[in-house]
Amino acid sequence: MLLVAYFIITMTVLSICAISTNGALEAGGAYYMISRALGPEFGGSIGIMFFLANVCGCALYILGLVEAIMSTFGVPEAVIDSHQTLPSGYWWCLLYGTILLFLCFVVCLVGAHIYAKATFIIFIIVLTVLASVFISFFIVRPTVVILPESSLTNNTSRTANYTGLWLHTLKGNLFSNYTVDYTTGAVMSFARVFAVLFNGCTGIMAGSNMSGDLKNPSYSIPRGTLAAVLTTFITYNLLSLLAAGSCDRYLLQRDYSFLGDINVWPPMVTVGIYSSALSAAMSNLIGASRILYALAKDNLLGGVLALVKRTSHSGNPWISVLVCWLLVQVVLFAGKLNTIAGIVTIFFLLVYAAVNLACLALEWASAPNFRPSFRCFTWHTCILGIFGCLVMMFLVSSIHAFASIAFMLLLWMLIHYLGPISNWGYISQALIFHQVRKYLLLLDVRKDHVKFWRPQVLLMVANPRTCTSLVTFINDLKKSGLYVLGHVKLGLLDGLPTDPLQNCYDSWLSLVDHLKIKAFVNLTMADTVRHGVQNLLFISGFGAMRPNTLVLGFYDDCSPEDGLNSQILPSFSFGSDTVCPTADFEPQSSFFFPSVRRPEEPKCLQEEEYVSIIADAVKMGKNVALARYFNQFSREEVLGPQSSVGPFVDVWPLNLLHPDSHGYVNICSLFLLQLACVLHETRAWKQAKLRLFLCVEASCMLLEDEMKLQKLLKELRISAQVQTVVWDQVVAMHWQRQGRRVAEEDYSQNETRLRQEGEDLDGAQMFPNNTYHVTDEYISAVNNLICRHSSPKPAVRFMYLPHPPADKSRYHAYLHQVDLLSRNLGPTLLIHGITPVVTTDL
Repeated sequence: MLLVAYFIITMTVLSICAISTNGALEAGGAYYMISRALGPEFGGSIGIMFFLANVCGCALYILGLVEAIMSTFGVPEAVIDSHQTLPSGYWWCLLYGTILLFLCFVVCLVGAHIYAKATFIIFIIVLTVLASVFISFFIVRPTVVILPESSLTNNTSRTANYTGLWLHTLKGNLFSNYTVDYTTGAVMSFARVFAVLFNGCTGIMAGSNMSGDLKNPSYSIPRGTLAAVLTTFITYNLLSLLAAGSCDRYLLQRDYSFLGDINVWPPMVTVGIYSSALSAAMSNLIGASRILYALAKDNLLGGVLALVKRTSHSGNPWISVLVCWLLVQVVLFAGKLNTIAGIVTIFFLLVYAAVNLACLALEWASAPNFRPSFRCFTWHTCILGIFGCLVMMFLVSSIHAFASIAFMLLLWMLIHYLGPISNWGYISQALIFHQVRKYLLLLDVRKDHVKFWRPQVLLMVANPRTCTSLVTFINDLKKSGLYVLGHVKLGLLDGLPTDPLQNCYDSWLSLVDHLKIKAFVNLTMADTVRHGVQNLLFISGFGAMRPNTLVLGFYDDCSPEDGLNSQILPSFSFGSDTVCPTADFEPQSSFFFPSVRRPEEPKCLQEEEYVSIIADAVKMGKNVALARYFNQFSREEVLGPQSSVGPFVDVWPLNLLHPDSHGYVNICSLFLLQLACVLHETRAWKQAKLRLFLCVEASCMLLEDEMKLQKLLKELRISAQVQTVVWDQVVAMHWQRQGRRVAEEDYSQNETRLRQEGEDLDGAQMFPNNTYHVTDEYISAVNNLICRHSSPKPAVRFMYLPHPPADKSRYHAYLHQVDLLSRNLGPTLLIHGITPVVTTDL
């Protein structure tokens, strides 16, 4: 049993020594170590548990001291004898415990220096007593010991034998034979005895609890704690062997004060018991007060512990000592030592497991700043310590163990949601970094397969105030993929004293938290927006986790609206060459973004640069989406509980600006369909209904491509309502301009190229001719056709975006045609996909 207890303690001590020699250690001991390593939530919850363990431990030692006093001077309640001076009974024992506790309270209230002097005197007394005990085993002759009246029952002997050191006696005591505990009437077991025994080993944490009062804790704690472990382990084992070899089993079971009966001078043992119990009680009381003071200083529980922060002129937290004294007084009402021993043991085991976990996390995180001067530990010792603590917790009492863990988790959640933000550093971040780096290296871009494709989006944001609806929508669209918010700040680093973007990251990350999205933020500085977007497309992401889709807001004349205006947020207007303002602020409530551009103010980029960005992205192998009218999109209205039916998502897969092409089954069209399906599969959009619109002529209702698309939908397991749109009158405007012969010739050429290359004819080399093929009248007619087939009104539309022309002189015409096509259609995504994203293979 001692080996198990000291195995757990030794593993924990090694972790304590490692953490305590890794930097400056302040008040709080084990709580301070855990909280600075594992963060405020875990450290705070364990700190409260450790505080309660010390409170209960103090009550435990006070009750043990009262029991020892009553065994010497007390009498049973029914007996009245002139030789016995102290009356017994529950209330009398409570009174004695209160008096002894008040004595400990006075010592701790004066200060740590008085406590240190008192414990040194007690240490001398205990050493003297131990010396007399060891000597007595060798010089006291065999004798008959009269057992105390309280331990006797019917038909039991009133005497037991002290045989002196004898091998036969040792053999009789080698194996366990648990009986009824005469103080509680409960049958003993390994777990019950271990619960009592382990409390005699927890004093090794007394030194670390006083970390705030030590002159050099990083030096004193490792040496003092290791010395305490070694000394107490040797002492306990020698006492156990000598007692087992000289006292018969009946004496050990029926007289807990047998060491006094066999001592050369019995009062010496009584003095030692009183002194050691009093010292242990004071140690737990002052340790609990220091932990409570550390919790109050860290402000983890808000204003609940505000008064506990007060100290005397000498720095003694007297209010904390007062609170601990009152709490120990409450615990004394339990009345029996063994009643609370199990609870105290479980609390200490949980704290020791947390200390080992903290050291293990620091070791596994491989942080460069974790380099303790004490190196006699490994992650193996930490795991063994954690495992040993958890096993013994459940062996002592599975119910109390589960209750303690549940209480710790409750405290964790309270501190996490109600506690303030700390700047201690979170070990979870170091561990996550370590694991993410490892798995990013394993993520090989050469092993990408279309079966596992997912959208990884770079959303370019000019001003977050004007596009909060789009930001939240793209968050739904990413389907557990990479999501990056990109921003280009115009300017050059030349001539600036520092990087102006560094101070802006906090505001962007606060926006991510405020909108509750899962996104990264990537900011860059460039002389033009186009160069900035190129930089972000080149550098965003790591390894195989790189954006494959670029999302831009639409280039039109709509007046921007402030989407954050309703949040009562400060707005600061600053130019492109001004550093973002800095201030101390709560990141959840304050954003520092430029005010919304007024309609009369010029835009930061022109039409040609905007279309060039689209062309650059396509050249770099990125899919492109243009988002229009998302200022009209309200996620709460579309997906809120007030919506009686699910929203509609419309998909128009035909290249409407190139009516010569009748191909529906091509890369871009299937990309549109895949994105719409991805949106539908997200939890929030599960009730949405996909509508797929196929534009056909009345005389060609059963074209081969339509049948092929319907078959493909079934093979791809995509549930969509296929609606056929007859557009003879609309497409006739296009045919009449060119003449039927030219149209049929173009159609034949397009079909041949489509089947040979697997790509539609809106390529860069063909698009300049398309600007001559379609007129504004035709495009307006297509726009009206889409509007007529918008009942019920869809939440969002997915439409085909043609490839930008190769001739830059056609950029204006290209943007004009896309503008006419999508005008007044509500939230619309114009998408140009160049990546194969669907497959029917397993």
